[in-house]
Amino acid sequence: MSTVNPEPLWRPDPQRIAQAQITRFQSWAAEHHGAPAEGGYPALHRWSVDELETFWKAVTEWFDVRFASPYARVLGDRSMPGAQWFPGATVNYAEHALRAAATRSDQPALLYVDETHEPRPVTWSELRRQVGSLAAELRGLGVRPGDRISGYLPNVPQAVVALLATAAVGGVWTSCAPDFGARSVLDRFQQVEPVVLFTVDGYRYGGKEHDRRDVVAELRRELPTLRAVVHIPLLGTKAPEGALDWSALTAADEEPVFEQVPFDHPLWVLYSSGTTGLPKAIVQSQGGILVEHLKQLGLHCDLGPEDRFFWYTSTGWMMWNFLVSGLLTGTTVVLYDGSPGYPDTGAQWRVAERTGATLYGTSAAYVMACRKADIHPARDFDLSRIQCVATTGSPLPPDGFRWLHDEVRDDLWIASVSGGTDVCSCFAGAVPTLPVYTGELQAPGLGTDLQSWDPAGHPVIDEVGELVVSNPMPSMPVYFWNDPDGSRYHDSYFDTYPGVWRHGDWITVTSRGSVIIHGRSDSTLNRQGVRMGSADIYEAVERLPEIKESLVIGIEQPDGGYWMPLFVHLAPGVVLDESLLNRIKQTIREQLSPRHVPDEIIEVPGVPHTLTGKRIEVPVKRLLQGTPLEKAVNPGSIDNLDLLHFYEDLARKRA
Repeated sequence: MSTVNPEPLWRPDPQRIAQAQITRFQSWAAEHHGAPAEGGYPALHRWSVDELETFWKAVTEWFDVRFASPYARVLGDRSMPGAQWFPGATVNYAEHALRAAATRSDQPALLYVDETHEPRPVTWSELRRQVGSLAAELRGLGVRPGDRISGYLPNVPQAVVALLATAAVGGVWTSCAPDFGARSVLDRFQQVEPVVLFTVDGYRYGGKEHDRRDVVAELRRELPTLRAVVHIPLLGTKAPEGALDWSALTAADEEPVFEQVPFDHPLWVLYSSGTTGLPKAIVQSQGGILVEHLKQLGLHCDLGPEDRFFWYTSTGWMMWNFLVSGLLTGTTVVLYDGSPGYPDTGAQWRVAERTGATLYGTSAAYVMACRKADIHPARDFDLSRIQCVATTGSPLPPDGFRWLHDEVRDDLWIASVSGGTDVCSCFAGAVPTLPVYTGELQAPGLGTDLQSWDPAGHPVIDEVGELVVSNPMPSMPVYFWNDPDGSRYHDSYFDTYPGVWRHGDWITVTSRGSVIIHGRSDSTLNRQGVRMGSADIYEAVERLPEIKESLVIGIEQPDGGYWMPLFVHLAPGVVLDESLLNRIKQTIREQLSPRHVPDEIIEVPGVPHTLTGKRIEVPVKRLLQGTPLEKAVNPGSIDNLDLLHFYEDLARKRA
């Protein structure tokens, strides 16, 4: 496909370009490390990929990373998987996350907001004190470097304190949101055998209280490695028998002691969505996350001490870990614990207004829901402090770009970003000095050799191909938990193109250097040999006000045929009559091509998602191919398991 937008939707003005940290970094790196002084971002990116070691050395110097013991070289072994970053170096992530306390002690490090939408600050000095107190208590409980600490917690300040205290003692953090049921949590935590569990008694969501004490009791029974359970009384209940009280562990006035650990020492375990089996337990390192997030948040997101960073997320999603890393840049981090649409669809905009957010991140789905609900953010809220609205979770359709531009501000920097839990960062997205084209991600990230490859392994431009990364990134997993020979890690990313990371997304890298995401390549639609991403179809169909959400699946038939149904979840009161059927087909035919028109359009009671809100295409495809439900999907990974029975019944009828 060719690039279709001749004119950008937004261009940064010269003053903004001059003041961006990435511009100052480029000048400094040109002077000290031979980076190109001219040619702007494209030249800097080329250099960062060609001179990978020099680039990452420059990042550590620019952000003044403190190595307690020095590194022998930047990259000991650059093969993938298995690249060795900064061998010999020792660091501590939490030490860097709390550095701003020295100069900003009485400023807010965290702004906590619940469904009342009233922000409550936690100052830098208070955050540092609580981390110091809790880290000392963890050591007192016998926690040693490498021990796993788990959190069954919502997006509250206590979760940030627990993560930082874990990192301070060299422990390995892992968390799940309290809307996960016991089975989903155990599928994750049982793999890593935690010694401490931080937990709430319940949480508030959508104006209601949800008591989780029964789930907590089950977790305690089913996690035999626990030495301690820490009770956080979010709903005001007493600590259960044998549990420690949060306030007692965080009461001391204690300077944190930071364990200096090897660069590749585990920092946390994140989990894949686990839709088709046990979630992969993805281990990322203290040093790798530290330098990757400094680059991503400091250079790409342009965050600094004057900023306020709000991303709507939960502790069960990598974006929460990414959000907490805002502290590395001295930024005030906004934690919102509540429903994205309570008491009304505009809730997140109200939080952005009340916290003075300068970078506000959300999901593409929320932007499109606001557009459908006829929300007018700029009219109803004071969003004058917002510099950037970023989206992730799924590709932001062109209509979403235009809606943000029209309804928030016409000089708004819109950053659609794409990465993954697998690297806890972005492969492509925000660049403060580049223009924004409708429907496109601005560029690949620095140090990220992102390419689009055809099946033979050749890079293609202006054509759809596989998203690959042909150079190691510091935040790539150091390993998967319980994968002693590395085979599961290898098979997840490196079995298609040896030594090259294949992520499983269809992308186009355009001739101007921007990136378009077309959806997952493992649920690819293939009509008459032409591969298509599902995102393109969702974008067209969900513009129709009658369609709440849709799901498209392409299924190879035993007789060599191909069946491509489109499932539609209709808005309340809408009927799927002949007229609507024709309009859906006509929309797809005109906006995409006749080849994209589905074989059947089927009304469904709803579209199933993972617990982090992504539509599940592959398990539905497996169900429709006749795989039994228990083999097609991991029930603990789905937001509404009942919805899958519809697809199961349909498969039965078709068979």
